[in-house]
Amino acid sequence: MKTYHLKAADVKRDWYIVDADGQILGRLATRIASVLRGKHKPTFSPHLDAGDFIIVVNAEKVKLTGHKETQKYYFRHTEYPGGDRYTTVAEMRQKHPERIIYHAVKGMLPRGPLGRQQLTKLKVYAGAEHPHQAQKPVPLPL
Repeated sequence: MKTYHLKAADVKRDWYIVDADGQILGRLATRIASVLRGKHKPTFSPHLDAGDFIIVVNAEKVKLTGHKETQKYYFRHTEYPGGDRYTTVAEMRQKHPERIIYHAVKGMLPRGPLGRQQLTKLKVYAGAEHPHQAQKPVPLPL
């Protein structure tokens, strides 16, 4: 019996929509990362981008447990000496609420070109509206 190897041309991608209202961030991000990688399919290949597209709406209403709203922070550097910048989740939720889910999912994907390619299939929106109605997304079973 031969082992089946998925080819890039044989990949069929679906569109899923996720409502983040009231969802816990970490549990939501692990499910999204798994679908972006294609691990929910029987033809999963770790070296190929065989995952599906995910649309996340209501990103501003995602929940965090414990005291993460004030104690968790995001780090970035301006590339200048002493350029450390720290942003708390509360500040991020006010300015760019979609980045909270984006960063959580990005940390769960592989590093390198494959992970960056898989991350392009994630579409996150702060409100309930999104411009992907033509793709006819179906709700993702969580």
